[in-house]
Amino acid sequence: MKKSLVILGITLIIIGVLFFYQKELQDVYYSVLRHFTEEEIQIEKNEYFRNYDFAFVQNTDDFEPDNRQELLNIFYTVINSGMNDFTFYCPDSYGSCLNDVEVLANDQDLLSHINNFVHPFNGFNHIETQYDSLGKVVIHIEKSYTDDQIRQIEAKVDELSQQLIVSDDSDINNIRRVHDYIIDHSVYDSGRSDYNITMYRSDIAYGPLLQGYGICGGYTDAMELFLEKMGIESYKISSDQHVWNAVYVNQNWYHLDLTWDDPVTSTGENILEHNFFLIDTPTLLMQEQTEHEFDQNIYSELKEA
Repeated sequence: MKKSLVILGITLIIIGVLFFYQKELQDVYYSVLRHFTEEEIQIEKNEYFRNYDFAFVQNTDDFEPDNRQELLNIFYTVINSGMNDFTFYCPDSYGSCLNDVEVLANDQDLLSHINNFVHPFNGFNHIETQYDSLGKVVIHIEKSYTDDQIRQIEAKVDELSQQLIVSDDSDINNIRRVHDYIIDHSVYDSGRSDYNITMYRSDIAYGPLLQGYGICGGYTDAMELFLEKMGIESYKISSDQHVWNAVYVNQNWYHLDLTWDDPVTSTGENILEHNFFLIDTPTLLMQEQTEHEFDQNIYSELKEA
């Protein structure tokens, strides 16, 4: 009986100590676990990874951020690499890290801007960020394209590239042929844009390339896929109402907007224009500002054109 009481007493004391110091013990355990986990953090890059950087975000292999910019770089690198899930840890030295993670996770506009700098096939349709008080951050990404859509689109791009991309011709001429083909073989999906009627995948490259219908997102993604095929650096620019391409040719950044070069007419006539074909920022804003007013702090390369 006495032995049982002694064991019970010791057990209660241990439980009391564990309860009283649970936060400290949890911190020690988590710190040790985090130390071993951080050493194993690695990025797995798929074939659509872009190995070049931008002024706004850069690829990184340092996953212990010290400031907000390094945090943005981690998110960009993870999305750019094509991963679906990734875990990293906020270091104790970065006191506002979790707060910055929370702000970023809830800022869909900023996340969408980061998404504009990656290959379309690595871009996300939905991104979710989970974090806890001890500094663990988990990013989960759902892609915009399915594997089957990628397979069909790549086959189409390969087929068309043989016709449209001439190896000994200039980049500008090759871009023009692609620009003209996409516009000549697709129409603006007014039903989806004006009435939210979804009959085609016009918001991604599948629409204009395989169904003949596009809105600005579909036109822009389709063009980017051919730019990738040509080895030309590019990204997407988005305003509050619109999205279009930024293209790096002849050591300068230029705007390329297939949507506005494929105007909707009252007669249904298919018109091909070049008003928004590889133009600089002053020309763009002189021609149209309502839908092309963009954040030049984010898309700052264009200031250097």
